[in-house]
Amino acid sequence: MLVIRFLRIGKKNQPFFRIVVTDKKNPPQGGRFLEVLGFLNPLTKEKKLKKERIKYWLSVGAQPSDSLYNLLIKEKIITGEKRDVHKKAKEKEKPKEKEKPKEKEKPKEEKKPEEEKPK
Repeated sequence: MLVIRFLRIGKKNQPFFRIVVTDKKNPPQGGRFLEVLGFLNPLTKEKKLKKERIKYWLSVGAQPSDSLYNLLIKEKIITGEKRDVHKKAKEKEKPKEKEKPKEKEKPKEEKKPEEEKPK
């Protein structure tokens, strides 16, 4: 299956991404790719996309990654709803409080009516 995704080529702390078409089985970093469709520099917000080639690969059946899909919608190359990119944190179930053994109930002392005092 063909995918369109980012290929990071930047140095440490200097991200720079190529947008490439590749087989899904190829590794995301340093893998072989079929064609370069553009680039994205997130530090300078500079980007260049080959719109016609992207539309061609989408028509052939290539699937864009979630982040790239959102970028294509932002650039109005395709239309649709944006996808959630970050996974939602699973809510951790609160550990059940250990049931404390019930304290032995002490029999309640009954109050004795006060004895009447002679007047």
